[in-house]
Amino acid sequence: MSVSLLSIRNLGMHFGGLSVLQDVSFEVPAGSIYGLIGPNGAGKTTVFNLITGLLQPSSGSIAFQGESLVGVPSHRITHRGIARTFQNIRIFKEMDLLENVMVGLHEQLRYGGIDLLFNTAACRAAEKRARERAFELLTWVGLAHKADLLADNLSYGEQRKLEFARALATEPKLLLLDEPVAGMNPAEKAILMEEIRNIRDRGYGVFMIEHDMRFVMGLCEQIAVLNFGRIIAQGTPDEVRNNPDVIEAYLGKDEQ
Repeated sequence: MSVSLLSIRNLGMHFGGLSVLQDVSFEVPAGSIYGLIGPNGAGKTTVFNLITGLLQPSSGSIAFQGESLVGVPSHRITHRGIARTFQNIRIFKEMDLLENVMVGLHEQLRYGGIDLLFNTAACRAAEKRARERAFELLTWVGLAHKADLLADNLSYGEQRKLEFARALATEPKLLLLDEPVAGMNPAEKAILMEEIRNIRDRGYGVFMIEHDMRFVMGLCEQIAVLNFGRIIAQGTPDEVRNNPDVIEAYLGKDEQ
């Protein structure tokens, strides 16, 4: 049996009289690529916001490695090992790629203000380690050859991959990807699919929201389907693809 990395139990979210999520339950196994799909407005991004502490649930539980995340501030959730990308890319376009990734490494720079002020050996050694790690992460996403370029010079797809590298810099155990291939062309999607597999093979868990069904079905090992705030199906891509409720609610006859 797969070990659960993230466990969602009976999750509910209400905004005033509006029920956005109702009794949502699923588990993301360790070392897997897990997908959450559903029509626009189904509540997918709300699930991510609850996991990362941007919202607090009205009911239910969220546990990461067996410890509750309910009531835990966002920065503490990052420290526990969850990193996230967003639908709208959030990078520093006026900085180069290496500097962008090093931002995610700031917690690992073990020196104090005096070291920084006087540029001590400890400071220089920490900066060197951070630059080497940032360059390694850029290699993982195929951007090492552009490490010295300003982020503003990247294509949309490359900016997405830079955001992945910076998220990985926080040394997460679980990487949350919010519509990772939005705006990418087919060639970029194929490359990213392989790079996400490589990230999983390095021991990271991956949990994604995505509308591109071909991408999800070709990459995710397990999928949950949200519709009107409820889980209507869970299982392998084949099980989800052939589920009558999913076909009716989301995929449509042409997607079979």
